[in-house]
Amino acid sequence: RSFWGWLNAVFNKVDYERIRAVGPDRAASEWLLRCGALVRYQGYQKWQQDYNGLPTGPLGKYRIEAIDATDSCIMYRGFDYLDGLKHVTEIKLQKCMYIQDECLQRLSDTKNLQKSLLQLKIISCGNVTDKGIIALHKLTNLEYLYLSDLPGIRKKESTVQMLQQALPNLEVELDLE
Repeated sequence: RSFWGWLNAVFNKVDYERIRAVGPDRAASEWLLRCGALVRYQGYQKWQQDYNGLPTGPLGKYRIEAIDATDSCIMYRGFDYLDGLKHVTEIKLQKCMYIQDECLQRLSDTKNLQKSLLQLKIISCGNVTDKGIIALHKLTNLEYLYLSDLPGIRKKESTVQMLQQALPNLEVELDLE
């Protein structure tokens, strides 16, 4: 178990030189695919899942529009890759064992995501608590939030109420026990 944790931490190490060299979308794509997530680019229907099949082209041609991190090993350490992404409208975090409250706080603090992110789904992430959900209040353009199978959420009514006070246009869908 500790070997895999170490390896996942290596996959999540941010390479700032690489971001400068290939641009934020390409560098983030490499990080996400290395960690087992999928990305979809603006203007494309198909999800990119093959690291070796990453599209090439002029810098900035492929802009990440959606991230599906189902069963991926993304963790807080790699979230600096998200800073330069300006076109992400949807993120799905499902069965992400390393996603915890600090990650959601970091998502919410990311200036570009505050502007672009419209949909967020958080499903079966056992380390997420009420604190992490409330931290999403800075995602001012968020229109839809889906929460399912999150045992760490103890006060779902008050948590959702606090979030909706901060984000009055937010539709929240709950599938919590």
